[in-house]
Formats: sequence, structure tokens, C-alpha cells
Amino acid sequence: MHQTLFHPKLLIPSLQLKVTMFARQTFRCAQPLKQSFRKYSTEGAPKKSNLTPVYVAVGLAGVGIGLYRYSSSSAAPAAIKLEDRPKVFTGDWVDLKLAEIETLSHNTKRFRFEFDDKEAVSGLPVASALLAKYKPEGEKAVLRPYTPTSEEDTPGYLELVVKAYPGGPMSEHLHSMNVNQRLSLKGPLPKYPWEANKHDHICLIAGGTGITPMYQLARQIFKNPEDRTKVTLVFGNVSEEDILLKKELHELENTYPQRFRAFYVLDNPPEGWTGGKGFITKELLKTVLPEPKEENIKVFVCGPPGLYKAISGGKVSPKDQGELTGILKELGYNKEQVFKF
Repeated sequence: MHQTLFHPKLLIPSLQLKVTMFARQTFRCAQPLKQSFRKYSTEGAPKKSNLTPVYVAVGLAGVGIGLYRYSSSSAAPAAIKLEDRPKVFTGDWVDLKLAEIETLSHNTKRFRFEFDDKEAVSGLPVASALLAKYKPEGEKAVLRPYTPTSEEDTPGYLELVVKAYPGGPMSEHLHSMNVNQRLSLKGPLPKYPWEANKHDHICLIAGGTGITPMYQLARQIFKNPEDRTKVTLVFGNVSEEDILLKKELHELENTYPQRFRAFYVLDNPPEGWTGGKGFITKELLKTVLPEPKEENIKVFVCGPPGLYKAISGGKVSPKDQGELTGILKELGYNKEQVFKF
């Protein structure tokens, strides 16, 4: 049983605590485009700082300080180390049960699939994807790759954010699924092997659902206090409600304003929109991306076929990146500086 003790004599006069209050920035709907982009793109990354959080419980005036005595029976069991947790995806097909469905927009849902072992993790490396399989009755199996939006070391489940496309057999199947149904998944499908500080500055050019591998990569960078990589995102969509993972991207931008910038472009912007309008253009990329002559930069591209054609040219196969064409080629980037998801 917990016992709470409080008495003025318990206060230590020599104890000096400084409490600093920080005002949180207001979330921005879109990054205004009229600003000094090149300055951000070329400025040096901030020096390393100790990001280890230190939590201090302080009783303010009129509140007091609560001191708690715990019995040994209340001690929590030791947490299982990440390296000791079983891995779900090791190259074979796995049938996972759909546990939750969250509607994000008129055509996009977030699906949470449970692992049979609640202590297990996906085991996916960054950056990688999963292959989903669905076999309509009397027809050939449909296979589609998806990048989970949940963290790779989250125990017990994974999440997929999927937009339904008219005539898309896999996306329509997923959107028709009910809780407790199962989906066959296989992985990992390795994409781009990442390690901390592999590049000084990376640029993510995405369209529509192409944001998911970009978010996977950015999330990995910012969860690692040793990784000082700067990230610039250019994200194109049809309308504002089509911006997937908007909340998560805003959180990154507000938490790491010196290292992460996002620029949004809409085909059909609402009134008062301060971001880009129309398509992702050569002028925009020339303004917001680091110059190709800079050392140790990497540009990642992911989106629908039209975006690849305009920005970088398409891939020949999963193992063949193909030649670099399009806007990035015109701006002077070379094939080694660009990766197509």
C-alpha cells in the first residue's frame, strides 16, 4: 500500500530548482514559400547536444511535494530488451489479425494489425517495406508493397495507412475489411539501408501515399539523438485533406525546426493557402533543395508514376534504379545522389 508523507520540515532549504517554461509553437498548416530557403538548405547542422531527458518532480507554492514510499511488491517487472524480443517478419508469410480501423479522410484509413505474440516486434530495418497478399476468389493473387507507419520496435502490432484507389484491388480489399479479419504479409523488403549520419542532408520528394517510406526514414532519424541529419520534405497532393500523416509531420517540424522543413504543394488549394499551388516545379526544387554541388546529400523520390516521370524518371525494377531524368537531372544532380523508392 502506498503511503504519502508530507511535512514542512522535510523541505531542504539548500535545494535550488530552476523551472523553465517553454511556449509550444502553434502548428502550421503549411510552410510559407516566401522565405530564405537556400539559407536553410545550406546552413550547417547544429552541434551535438545532450538530448537525454531529465525529469524533475517539483512541488510549486501551494501544492507541496509528495514523497512516496513503495513496497517491494509494487516494483514493475524488468522490461524485455529490444534485441531479445522475437521478430515477426523473417521472410515468410504471416497472417495478422486486424485489430483497429481509423478513418483519416474520405478515402484513407489507418489499419492496426496485431501480432500473435504481444511481446514481439516487426523486425523490419529502415528503410524497408512489407508485401501484402490478397487472392480474390477464382483469380490470381494480388500483391502490393506497403510501408508501415508505426515504429519498427513497437511491440505487439504494426500500422498501415492506406488510400483507396478506384479499381485498386488491394486498397479496395483493405478498405472493405472488418476487425478480426486477417491479412497475409511478408517481409522485410529492403529498400535503402540507413545508418545514423549516413548523409549530412537528405531531401524527400513525395506524392500521395509515397510519403510512407519518407516518414519511416525521417522518424528513424529524429528518434536517434546521435543522428544529426537535416531533412527537407517536398510533399505534393491534390487537396489539403489528402495530406497523409499531416499531424506526425507537423510534430516533427515543430520539435526539430532547425533540422526539418516541410513544403506542401496542392493541386486544389483552399482559400488562404500559403503553400505551393499546382505541381512540384523545377523552380520550387531549385529554391528549397541544397545545391547538387554540395557534398554528402541524398534525394529520395516516391509517388505515383507521373511524379517519377517529372522529377527523376522511373525505376526499371526493384533492383535497377534506371537512369536519372526529369527535373533533378536538369538541376544538375547525378544518379548517385538520387534514390527512387
